[in-house]
Parts: sequence; structure tokens; C-alpha cells
Amino acid sequence: MAALFWFRRDLRLEDNRGLYEALRSNETVHLIFIFDSHILKRLQNKNDRRVQFIYAALKKIQNQLLAYNAQLHVFYGTPEDIIVQFCKSNFIKAVYTNHDYEPYARKRDATVQAVLSENGVAFYSHKDQCIFEKHEIVKPDGTPYTVFTPYSKSWHKRLTQQAYQQYDTKPFLNRISKGDTHWPKLEDMGFIYCHVDVKGIALPSQQLLTAYAKQRDLPAIHGTSRISMALRFGCISIRAALAHALPHSAAWVNELIWRDFYMMILWHFPYVVEGPFKPAYRNIPWRHDEHAFELWCMGKTGFPIVDAGMRELNQTGFMHNRVRMIVSSFLVKDLLIDWRWGEAYFAEQLNDFDLSANNGGWQWAAGTGCDAAPYFRVFNPNSQQQKFDPKFEYIRKWVPEFETGSYPKPIVDHAAARLRTIEVYRNALNEYRQLQLEL
Repeated sequence: MAALFWFRRDLRLEDNRGLYEALRSNETVHLIFIFDSHILKRLQNKNDRRVQFIYAALKKIQNQLLAYNAQLHVFYGTPEDIIVQFCKSNFIKAVYTNHDYEPYARKRDATVQAVLSENGVAFYSHKDQCIFEKHEIVKPDGTPYTVFTPYSKSWHKRLTQQAYQQYDTKPFLNRISKGDTHWPKLEDMGFIYCHVDVKGIALPSQQLLTAYAKQRDLPAIHGTSRISMALRFGCISIRAALAHALPHSAAWVNELIWRDFYMMILWHFPYVVEGPFKPAYRNIPWRHDEHAFELWCMGKTGFPIVDAGMRELNQTGFMHNRVRMIVSSFLVKDLLIDWRWGEAYFAEQLNDFDLSANNGGWQWAAGTGCDAAPYFRVFNPNSQQQKFDPKFEYIRKWVPEFETGSYPKPIVDHAAARLRTIEVYRNALNEYRQLQLEL
């Protein structure tokens, strides 16, 4: 029987759960990837690095398939139309894929499954992009955790080797369909082509993992793995990453647990994509200062560590995690600008943009999310710089005019801004509590 495997956030042949299930259960398996026009049409930057990365990752898969004279079919359009037509044309009776937990993806998959069912085609989806999902880690009463520490403890208690066992697809790769295929060009989809190197994607070294806890907060050195983009698009298996890191770095594994945690939060509380997790923070009177926001976006705030981070982001699509916390705290707590503005800007710029992690990080910084920093915790960008970039190495790399007459003065007085923010938050919370008493 012929089946179809649909690639999404799992751009690899090895240790791919859905692909494994398709190959071991069927004599012939067609491979497909769809550049979803619903998603791509919303992207404003036609030089988007993420689209280019996906295209390069697909080319890498196709090159691996050459050894089997097999093909990966790539299309541009709406998934529900393309998949149904492909199934009809190739007499396919089952479609396999891996779970995607974002609200749009859940609606898309429900639509595809319904249309396939109408046409007599089965739809199978599997867990692949996290270790534990949905309802697998919950409190004793069956409700989801909303605080990370107890979630993490339960995560560790449940962890066995079976949870990260890998799926060997290699013995079955000769079952992938052969024949001709035609790929859309990036230019045909409205994007600009440029070379993106995906050959060097690899798990972090043992040396990096061992030193990770001590070096992870220092943006001037290569102290982090920088595989977040590869994990985001599934070029590296999360199970392989966990198995690799467990003997060497509890701190690095903890970051993988945060990843699972935020995916779980998004699954149970999808409303977080629209506003704060905590309803008490819905009516904070944000400053809609577009000029200050633009200066923050461009890295021209007069706070060197903030400006360095934003310029690194704009030029490379990457920003060190410690600096992400600093710049997000600055936007929300120093400028009193709605965290959703920053969240949206990161969504446009980050190579590794992941809805659950990005939303969780911004809500943490704003104090509005589950297990977030308290509203009165306000990062001092100057003390953060002194602690994590004391020799200005990171700053000088990205802000060459630093310590020259052309570098701008600070756009805000941090001490005064901190007091303003605390007062605004306090008043908003008091108003919310008073309203609750009156209900």
C-alpha cells in the first residue's frame, strides 16, 4: 500500500518518528513538503532567512535521497488542496506526519484530516518535536502545571530511556518513492534566493556542554550551542539532543525542559497568543510611543548592551539568550511599551522563532505570564552589562561607535523609568483586584 509522509517541523530523515511509522507500515512512501501560502504571504521580508534555511534543509534531504534514487516532492500552496490532490493522483490511502502544537497548525491539521477522511484516506500524527507533550506531564489532579519548577521535577521523574528512544529509519529508506519531481523556486514564491549552509549543523560538543553552566550568560564568547534554529525546524532530533546532553550538562537539559514547558502551556492555554496569561495584567496602560519603539528596534537607545543585542538580531537573525532577556525587559519595563510589540518584532527577525518559546519569553519579561518574573523586577541594563560583558567585547563588536561622540545618549533615565513602571503595574493590579471584589 502507498502512503504519504508530510514534512513540517521535522526536516530530517534520521530519527523521525512519523517517517519511521510510515516506512515500516507501508511498501511505498511518498515524501512531501509544502510551502504553505497561508504562512508565506504574511511574511513581509522577502529575504527571510528562515524560508531560505528551510529550502536549504530540503535540498540536503534530497541529496541524501539520491543514494536511493528517491525523491522529495515540494509544493507551494494550501496544504489541504495539495495533499488531497496528491493522494488522488498517487492512489495514497494513508498520510503520516508529526504533531504541531501551534493554534494555526492545529486548525490546519484538523482541516486536512477532515478532507482526507471524506476521500477515504487515513491520517496519522505522531509526537516528534518534544520529549513530553500535551497531557503527559500534569499535576496529580490532572490539571496542567503553570509553574516551571514542579513541572521540571515531574518531567525528570517521568523520564526513562524509552522517552527518548530513537527511531532508525535507515533500513526502510529504500521504500521511498522514486520518479521525477518539480520544485518551486524561491523566486516563484516571492522570496530572494541566497546560499544558506546547513551542512555544518551538529550537536554541541562535550566541551561546550561541560562549560555551559558557567559560560551561557556571556554573549561575547561561544558558550551556547546555537542549534535553536535546527531544533526549531527539526533538522536535529530532540531525542538525539537530549541523549547527547544528559551525561554532560544538567543546565543545558534544563533549557530543553523549558522548551517542552512552553509548548505545553501553548497547548493548554492558546489564548496566550493574544494577550497575557494572567488576566490581572490585561489593562496596563502601555505607552504607544512609536518613536521609542523604532529606536529600540534599530539599536539606538543609548544603552550599549541593548543596542548591541538589537543590532546582532537585525544583522544575523540571532540574539544571545541573556541579551534577549535584557532587551525585552528594557522595552517593557524602561520604555513601558506593550510586550506584544516586541514579541511581534522578534517573530519577524529571529531565525529560531518559535511561537511558544517567544511568547513565553516575552510574557516572562513582562511579568504577565505563567511563572514570570514579578512586575517589580526590572533589569538594570548597565549592571547587566557590567556583569555579563564587563570588557565591552560584545558591545564593541556590534556597536562600533560606542565610546565615540556619535553614540547616542540614553533615551530614558533608567531609575526614573523603573519607578514609573512599578507604579503603573501596581495601580493596574490594584484596580483589577478592586474590580474582582465588586463582582
